[in-house]
Amino acid sequence: MRLALALVLGSLGSVGMWSVVVVLPVVQSEFGATRGAVSLAFTLTMLGFGLGGVVAGKITDRFGIVAAIALSIVFLGSAYVAAGLSTTLWQFILVHFLIGLGTSATFGPLMAEASHWFERYRGLAVTIVASGNYVGGTIWSPLVGWGTQLAGWRTTFIAIGLFCAVAMTIVLVLLRAQIGGASRRTHENAPPPCVDLNLSTNTLTVLLSIASISCCVAMAMPQVHIVAYCGDLGYGVARGAEMLSLMMAFGIVSRIGSGFLADKIGGIRTLLIGSVAQGFALLFYLFFTSLPSLYVISAMFGLFQGGIVPSYAIIVRESMPAREAATRVGMVIFASVFGMSFGGWVSGVIFDATGSYGAAFLNGLAWNALNIAIMVGLLLRARQRLATA
Repeated sequence: MRLALALVLGSLGSVGMWSVVVVLPVVQSEFGATRGAVSLAFTLTMLGFGLGGVVAGKITDRFGIVAAIALSIVFLGSAYVAAGLSTTLWQFILVHFLIGLGTSATFGPLMAEASHWFERYRGLAVTIVASGNYVGGTIWSPLVGWGTQLAGWRTTFIAIGLFCAVAMTIVLVLLRAQIGGASRRTHENAPPPCVDLNLSTNTLTVLLSIASISCCVAMAMPQVHIVAYCGDLGYGVARGAEMLSLMMAFGIVSRIGSGFLADKIGGIRTLLIGSVAQGFALLFYLFFTSLPSLYVISAMFGLFQGGIVPSYAIIVRESMPAREAATRVGMVIFASVFGMSFGGWVSGVIFDATGSYGAAFLNGLAWNALNIAIMVGLLLRARQRLATA
C-alpha cells in the first residue's frame, strides 16, 4: 500500500517535469522569444528540482518523507498559480525554479524511502516509485496540451497548481497513516549495503554524479525538444506531444523491467545496458525523420533509457549506508537534473546556431559515451574486487 501511494504521489508531482515542454512553442510565440530563451524555463525547473532533491533528501533522512513532501506540495501549488499569472518571460522562467522545488521530493527522496521498505525486491520497488515520473509524463503531457488548446496555457497552469495541492495532500495523509507506528525515519531498520567497490562514499558519489550528468545531457535532447522538433518538421506540436507521451509510456515498461533486472544482476550492469541502448536510439534520430519512424524511435527511446536514472538510486543503496541514502540519492539526482537542464538549454542554443537539431543529437551521443566509459570502469572495478575478495 505504501508503494502504491508513493507511485501516485510521484505521478502527480512529476507534472513540473513535463508541462513546460508541452507549452514551450506557445510561450515562445506569445513572448516573441528565441527557442533557447524559453528553454531556460526547463533549465530553472531542473535546477530547482536538483537542489530541492538534496534538501528534501536531508529532511527525509532526519524527519521522514512526509515532512519533505508536505513542503514540496506548498511550493508546487503556489508556483503553478504564479506561473499562470506571470506577465513577462523572465517571471515565467524564474518561477519554474519553484516548480522544480515542488517536484523534488516526489522523485529521489521517495525512491530512497521505498528502498528501505524492501530487501529482496528492492530494485523493483525503487523503479516502481521512479515510474511515477513517467506515468506523469504519459498522462500530463496530453492533458496539458489539451488544456492549452482549450483554455490557454495560463488557465491550464493555474488549474494544475490547485489540483495538485489538493490531490497530493490527500494522498500524503493516506501515506502517513500507512507508515503509522513505524519509525518516521524508516532507514533505521533498513538492510545494510551489499556491494563493496572499495571506494569512499564521497568518491563514489562524485563518479556517479559525473555519469549522471553525462547520460542526462543526452537524454534531454529528445525529451525536451521532441514537441518543438515535430513542429519544425511540419508535423505539428500535437504529434510531438503524442510522441512525448509514447516515450513516457514505454519508459514505464523500461523502469519496471530494469527493476527486475537490477534484482538479478545489480544496478551497475543494469545502468550500463540502458546507457548503451540509449546511444543507439539517439543515433536513429539522426537518420530517420518521417512521422511513422519518429513514433517508433520515440517508443524505442523511452524503452531503452527509462531505467537509467533509477539505477543510480539502486547503486547508491547497494553500496552506501542506509542512514544517508536519501541525501546521497538527492546529490546524484541533482547531478542528473543538472545534466537534463544543461542538455535542454544547450540543445536549444545549438538549434538557434545551426537551424536544425542534427548537431544537438551528435552532442548527446558524445555525452552518452562518457557515461558508458564511467559505468564500464565501475563494472571492471567490481569484478576486480570480486576476484580479490
